[in-house]
Amino acid sequence: MRESEHPARWWHALEDGRIQCDLCPRDCKLHEGQRGMCFVRQRTGDQMVLTTHGRSSGFCVDPIEKKPLAHFHPGSSVLSFGTAGCNLACRFCQNWDISKSREMDRLTDEASPEAIARAAEAYGCRSVAFTYNDPVIFAEYAMDVADACHARGIQTVAVTAGYMHAEPRRELYARMDAANVDLKAFTEDFYFQLTAAHLKPVLETLEYLHHETNVWLEITTLLIPGKNDSDAEVRAMSEWLMQHLGPDVPLHFTAFHPDYKLRDIPPTPPATLRRARELAREAGLRYVYTGNVHDPSGETTSCPGCGSALIVRDWHELLTYRLTADGKCPDCGAKIPGHFDAKPGDFGRRRVPVAVM
Repeated sequence: MRESEHPARWWHALEDGRIQCDLCPRDCKLHEGQRGMCFVRQRTGDQMVLTTHGRSSGFCVDPIEKKPLAHFHPGSSVLSFGTAGCNLACRFCQNWDISKSREMDRLTDEASPEAIARAAEAYGCRSVAFTYNDPVIFAEYAMDVADACHARGIQTVAVTAGYMHAEPRRELYARMDAANVDLKAFTEDFYFQLTAAHLKPVLETLEYLHHETNVWLEITTLLIPGKNDSDAEVRAMSEWLMQHLGPDVPLHFTAFHPDYKLRDIPPTPPATLRRARELAREAGLRYVYTGNVHDPSGETTSCPGCGSALIVRDWHELLTYRLTADGKCPDCGAKIPGHFDAKPGDFGRRRVPVAVM
């Protein structure tokens, strides 16, 4: 077994001699030497291995708002990294050079879990984010990093499509402090045609995180013109979120730009994001944000009680922060859900590539 190969969890042997990966609903069935659709989980002998443990496509210190997380230690910095591969096949992937990579040479940075935790501490990061590609497919590595981070008082964030089975979901999120789940659309047809996946497992992940864990949850939907941006679909999704998760889970509508296999579709107009935000708020959702466009009003956290602007943002930078030390509105005393500090971070909108040794 090569150094980057790590024994994988969540698989079982089949009667026909193959082994089946039990990590996600793809249930890949593998002969010797074959890899799953994610490309990073491989059969070697009579076991499954993760081929990217301890290897990364790069590290960067980001504002937490970039993940995006609006109610999780605003203004703080987060050490972000990913690996390679993905268990979805999104035709619109905005990180396709990483998530669709079949070249393990892209993984130029080698870092043990302990080295990542030390680096986060050294750079003054409040948290570490598993992002750029989906941490589901490198869950064993993410879990090991999370353990090392928690030992140093550093929190962990999963940025994910939420496409996984129940048992690994329980084990992974037992080690996460926050998650932003990408709800890509609200129709099975979209998921099947544009991601080669299914909607139901993602909805199950959302319900599990909100109702059965202490993980702070926010949701992102990338609005693609003509694909998932109709009033009817946005309204149906918002009503489902309201009914199943309640009014306080933050929802981010972000703008698409032409990329990967959807280069013939124009960028999302800012008006589409504003309209989606309006519809979601009409459905009862209290914290709805816009992203990937310049829209200060759409990035502002307002008090649901009196309407006061409590956190004003501009391109991931905090301009105003008026919450009390216990996360309440100073004007009416309404409690704002999330993880807030008496004094916000001041990292700003910087993005700083770093080395981890």
